[in-house]
Amino acid sequence: MRAVTVLLVLLTLAGCGTVQVDPPTPQGEAVAACDKLAGLLPETLDGAERGTSTPESPYVAVWGEGTIALRCGVDRPSRMAPTDQLREIGGVGWFADPDRPTLFTAVTDTAYVEVTVGGEHVAGEVLADLSGPIARLAGR
Repeated sequence: MRAVTVLLVLLTLAGCGTVQVDPPTPQGEAVAACDKLAGLLPETLDGAERGTSTPESPYVAVWGEGTIALRCGVDRPSRMAPTDQLREIGGVGWFADPDRPTLFTAVTDTAYVEVTVGGEHVAGEVLADLSGPIARLAGR
């Protein structure tokens, strides 16, 4: 439900400058992984410039005034079953939520990274661009 709320807020506030995104609260190893990821993220993603979010959080990044949003250190997706196949892109396994076609979660050993991709962007390209920095969390 939280992801749906985040998406609705993103869609409502797109074009307003600063985007409101509910920041996650990473635990354990995810804290260091997310701190590292924050310094690896690109300034431009699928032609969209990096924007700002409120409240400010090192665990949230937005591009294109919220049309792309990343949250690092989220919980394991409740819809993800142990038998689900992940789509591998750039060495990173991605879970595509079957109920929310704009929501993807990168599965790493140290942190789950949730990405919401607005309809004007090509999800595969966005995930490919983010897979490089996310793969570096595991030293790949």
